[in-house]
Order: sequence, then C-alpha cells, then structure tokens
Amino acid sequence: MNTLIRNAKIYDGSGSDPFTGDILLADDRIREVGERIEAEADRVIDLQGKSVAPGFIDGHSHNDWFAIKNDPLPFFGPFIRQGITTFVAGNCGVSAIGFEKDCRYVDKLGGGLFDFTDTTGKYGTIDELFAAVDGNMPCNLLELAGHCSARAAAGGNENRRLTAEEEKTMLAILEKALQQGAAGLSLGLMYEPGLYADIEELKKVAALCVKYNKPLTVHPRAESKVSMAYPQLFGRSHLLRAFDELVEIAKGTPLKLQYSHAIFVGRSSFKDKDELLRLMEELRASGTDVMFDIYNECLGVSVITVILPGWYQGMSREERKKPLNRLKLAVLVKASSLLLGFGFKDIVIAFIGPGYEQYEGKSVHQIAREEGISDLDAYLKLCELSNFHGRVNMGPYSTQVIIREFEHNEHCLYMTDAWVEPNGVQNPALYDCYPKFLRDSLLGSGDTMPNTIRRMTGAIADRFMIPERGYLKEGFYADLTVFDEDALRNGTPDQEKPFGIEKVFVNGKPVLDGDSLDKEALKTSGRAIRVF
Repeated sequence: MNTLIRNAKIYDGSGSDPFTGDILLADDRIREVGERIEAEADRVIDLQGKSVAPGFIDGHSHNDWFAIKNDPLPFFGPFIRQGITTFVAGNCGVSAIGFEKDCRYVDKLGGGLFDFTDTTGKYGTIDELFAAVDGNMPCNLLELAGHCSARAAAGGNENRRLTAEEEKTMLAILEKALQQGAAGLSLGLMYEPGLYADIEELKKVAALCVKYNKPLTVHPRAESKVSMAYPQLFGRSHLLRAFDELVEIAKGTPLKLQYSHAIFVGRSSFKDKDELLRLMEELRASGTDVMFDIYNECLGVSVITVILPGWYQGMSREERKKPLNRLKLAVLVKASSLLLGFGFKDIVIAFIGPGYEQYEGKSVHQIAREEGISDLDAYLKLCELSNFHGRVNMGPYSTQVIIREFEHNEHCLYMTDAWVEPNGVQNPALYDCYPKFLRDSLLGSGDTMPNTIRRMTGAIADRFMIPERGYLKEGFYADLTVFDEDALRNGTPDQEKPFGIEKVFVNGKPVLDGDSLDKEALKTSGRAIRVF
C-alpha cells in the first residue's frame, strides 16, 4: 500500500533544519522525500504543517522481556503513544537471552527485575529470540547480550570468581550473540551476579565488543558519592571510582563505551557531574569512543536491593541475621546516608508483592514510622517480604539543571529506561519522557529541535549501527512519528499520559492515530533487527 504524507514539517533525523514537504511510503519503506511529490497513493494524509520525524528510538530499554509476553501490546502501548517505534533492549546486563538449552540457572536471570512469567517461551540465543518475536510484536527490537545473564547461566549468582571453564562458557555465550546479530553487550555492575565480576573478567567482555566493533553499554558499579560497592566511605566519590574502573577496562582501546543513564544519586553526588564529564573527555582523547544517555526524569526505578552491599547480599539468611553482620550493615548504611544526602525518606515503595499494596507510594521512612520500627528494620523487612525482589522509585537522581546541560552535550543520547509493571506504582518515564525532551527544546531550555530529534533518532541509529532506520531517507524503513509543536509547547508534563504526539507509523503501518491504537496492526508490526 502507498501512503502519501503531504504538507509536513520534516525533520529528517540528521540534525539539519526542517523543511516543508511530502513523504511517499510504499509498503514498509520510504519511497521518496521531497518538497512536492506528484504520485498516486492509496492513502493521502495532509498534515497541514504539523511536524514529522523518524520514529523515535529508545536508546536504553528492557523491552526484550516484554516482547516475549503472550500479549505484548499492553507493555508497548505507552511507548508508542510517546512516538517510540524502536528499542535498544537487553541493557544493564540483564538481557532475556544469554543461556544454553537445559541451563540449570535460568531462574537466576533477570537481576530481580524481570522473569519469564506469562511468556511464549525462553529463548537463550539471538536466533531463537528473533525467530519468536519478529513480526509478532508491536515495535522494532534490537538486542544487547547481557553479561549478568550469561554469567548467571554459566555459574549462577554466587559471590565468587568464575572457574576457568565457567568463564569460557560465559564468553562463548556472549560471542555467539554478537555473531548472530546482537547490537552489542551490556554490563550491570550493580546487579547480581555482575557485581561479583573483577576487572580482568570485564576486560575480556569489553574485548569482544572491540573485536566485533559493537557498543558495550554499562550500568556502572556506583552512581553516587558513596554506595555499597566500595568499602571506603571517605575520599574519592564512588561514582568516580566506578568510572575509574571503566577507564581501566577501556583506556587505549577503540571500545564504543556507552555510559548508561548518567545520573547522580543523592544530593551530595550532584557536584560529581563536572568531573565525570572531564573523565569522559580524557578517555575519549585516549581513543575510546565514550557516549552517555539520559532520561528526562529526576528519579529512577530499581530493585529494592540496589543499596545493599554485595557482601551482605551474598550471605546466607542465617549469616545475615547474625548481630555482628547486622551491626556492620547498620553503621555502613547510616554513614552512607549522611555522606550521600540520600536516605530512606527518598526510597518510595513501588511494589512489594500481592497483599502488600498498603506500602505502595510510601517511603521506607514513612512505613517505619507507621510500624514503630527503625528505618533500617523497615527496609530489611520489606526486602524479606518481597523475597528481595521488590521494586522502588528513588530520587533525587538528577536535577533539571543537570538535565538541561546534558541536553546540549553532543555526546548525549536519549532513552526512557522504563517498562510497564503489572502491579504497583509505575515509572513516570513510561508516559511522557520523549515529549518532555521535545517540550524543553520548544521552550528554549533544551537543544535545538533538529538536534533534539537527532538524539532520539539518527544519533542512536548511528551509535548502534541500526540498518536503514533513524532517518527519513529514500529506501529506509517507514517508521515515522507525527507531532504537534503547539501541543508540545503548551502541554502539561507528569500527568501519567503523553502529550503532543498525533500519529505513529511502524514499518509503514499506521498504528497510532490521535488517541487510538490499531491493535490488530500492532500484532505484527514490529521487526527484530540484527546488527552485523
């Protein structure tokens, strides 16, 4: 079917100024882009001057876990309403792939955040995953192979070094994924079992990315001034120590290092921003291709155990109950809170489990006051009640001032890092993260509109070498997002709904028109994308 889009304000994804023109789609491809196209079409859409861009790409996603759901649409709908058509998934080390058949540790995958509940199956390789989801999901999907998943598959989640044979198995799983078209590899150094990996192991993972010229995305070991990742509470910021680790892994190599969600957890961490940017520039000068990504939120979502030290998580239940270990933890948490400018008042429960809805939307401190116990006791109780798999919303992770500065940084990409949860409080980035970036541009606090759109389209396509997407070009796939700049400029954010996005096409199929999703088209509109 041919579709002719007329009288559009066209942003082509390159960062160039927009121009008024037409776009002709033929089935799933863009046939022509020009100022005036004279052609017969089955469908003509007159945008009357409204804006069109390449379908937005979410540069940091976990939607591989939801593409394999029996009914994936509810998990993709909110993103489509933001104008997103493509996802770079498998981030933070916790990909839905990365294991061999009959793996006895498959239940360890997911980092406590995701699992295989209500899925069409378990797919250990890129080939298996893509065979299952290609043409059976709403949006397009690239997959990163996660180090945490491959490490868990090879040796479980124990707090130890892998044996030589286990490490060989893990690296073989990761390399196989790259050979089959994975977009890169991902590290999650704050999640089990990635947090147990040493520098030498991580260098071997990075070397695979260099070998195949693909990015390594990294959730660093710490994103705050102090954390549970390092025993020293004083001296160099833990956030900077964590980046020092990445420098040791990457320096002197041409690694494409993608620093995930550049955030600064806790008010005392905000001042690390300038030093982090300086370290990135130094590493870039040494030959390493460093970039970073952000979402347009000042809070974030994580597993409830994210602030627990590795040594405590690695203990048995009996060891954790010993008074000396509990005292050590209490002292460490108290000191960390004071140094960090972040505490139990800033940890809001999103979900603990069925039957514990009374905790949702409340801070750990508030729950402790209501139950007459200490903040730490309340926190550990909530960990136990959730079997250490609870979900929290935490902040502050950033400030509007930092976000605005990063929006102007040429090495910054955009993403949401959000996913739909079946229960509890949702991540606000699920609803209007990308419209807020566009709104910032229109209000003058963000970058120019051409550059803003590029950071969520062409620049991400370039970074992850996404073939024939990210640009409005002849012969490219017909992923398009139509938006109303006046509605974006005048929209009210943070209302748990998007604003300003009017139409979305995925591979030539019109899947969003106003507020209406074409549920039938969305059953088959998405493609699996291999990168070679």
